[in-house]
Amino acid sequence: MSDRLDDLERRIDELRAGVRKAMRVRDGATARALRAELRTAEREWDALVSGEPAQAKPEPPRLVTVREQVNQGLRLLGAPAQPRLVVAVSDVFFGGTIRSAQLTSLRRDEERSFRSSPHGRPYYLCAALTDRLSPARGLLTLSTWPLERRVVGPLSPRVDFLTCAIAVASHESADGRADRLLLRMARNIPGATDGTLGPSDPDRVIEAARAELRVHGDRDTRDRAELAERAAAQLGDAARLFGAATLSTIKKENAK
Repeated sequence: MSDRLDDLERRIDELRAGVRKAMRVRDGATARALRAELRTAEREWDALVSGEPAQAKPEPPRLVTVREQVNQGLRLLGAPAQPRLVVAVSDVFFGGTIRSAQLTSLRRDEERSFRSSPHGRPYYLCAALTDRLSPARGLLTLSTWPLERRVVGPLSPRVDFLTCAIAVASHESADGRADRLLLRMARNIPGATDGTLGPSDPDRVIEAARAELRVHGDRDTRDRAELAERAAAQLGDAARLFGAATLSTIKKENAK
């Protein structure tokens, strides 16, 4: 038993140190995971000392954080998207509780976390990159996507909208709000609606969106490949995720 107690005490010390480190860099997700593991280790230690079997306490329902909800929405959409669309998709398909106002500072928090502990998280919510390799205003992406999908050229906003519409139409849901979301998107795609006020036919939306993608897709792919090549050659790790500083940003920083 003595060896087991020594092992547990070392593990408890390591976990406590890990929690402190995660809190210093504001990595809440890692801190929560380590605290849960710490509680389990402490219960095992108590059980060994008292001679009673460890009683696992029921964990409360897992809280899905704002960043996890945004991650879910972006993964479904598969393309850079405005916060309001991410919020709508999260709400309709995942029962999300986020509001657009909560996303205002989210990208800055993600960048701060990356710079404090590079690559310390499985993914980051980051900015799309413009043709100037600066962050695109109001466009969220995932760090796990290839660079070609995180840059935006002249035709990219339209291509990404069509891509998102196909994703929404392809995702089944019994929630009537899904029909309304798809209808709003379909009204901006020629041939995607029949002119009535009823729900859109998902297959028709997909067909119409793909037809327009065939017009713009090749040119957009070439533009994005060129931008991605420039970004890979000119930017460091952080800038590839969050964008290069613009001239106005540099002036502001130098004025401080």
